[in-house]
Amino acid sequence: MLGEKICNLRKSKKLSQEGLAEIVNVTRQTISNWELGETSPNPEQLKLLSKALNVSVDELLDNELQNILVEKVNKTEKNSRNIAKILKFLGVCFALLLVIDVITFIVFNPFKRTNDNNETETVKITCKLNDSTYKYLIEYDKDDNIVESSGSEFIESFLKEKQFTKGKILVEYIEDYFNDNGGTCK
Repeated sequence: MLGEKICNLRKSKKLSQEGLAEIVNVTRQTISNWELGETSPNPEQLKLLSKALNVSVDELLDNELQNILVEKVNKTEKNSRNIAKILKFLGVCFALLLVIDVITFIVFNPFKRTNDNNETETVKITCKLNDSTYKYLIEYDKDDNIVESSGSEFIESFLKEKQFTKGKILVEYIEDYFNDNGGTCK
């Protein structure tokens, strides 16, 4: 601390507070306040002190500045370590989320049943009867087994008690129903 350094240097030069005060052109109380750390000398007073104590201004201030710099460097290093830990944690979280997303996509892939290597075929039927339009969708695999089928309530109602397992037969049945009742399908 600057105050301690002034006190030690003053004593090593065998100067009293009053003697140093006369050289620096301040009061004895000012010297006391500097040594106690209650106040600090201004730049002009620092120059006079350095001459009176036979040390450079840098040497007078060095320990205090060095401590401040060391403290700031330590804080910066601590903050950078904390930031590095946070970034590592966020990186691990991001990687984990990415892995979960990939696994979820693989397991619940909504596209896995639609035309992958022509494994399934989707037929959309639009039929008209008495100025009303009805739509139905049938998806079946390469062996003509129905994977999924759904559509208008009207078509669902006349298929309700039928148990179709083959896609092409279901398509023919719906088309035949509409043709037999004066409708059309495409």
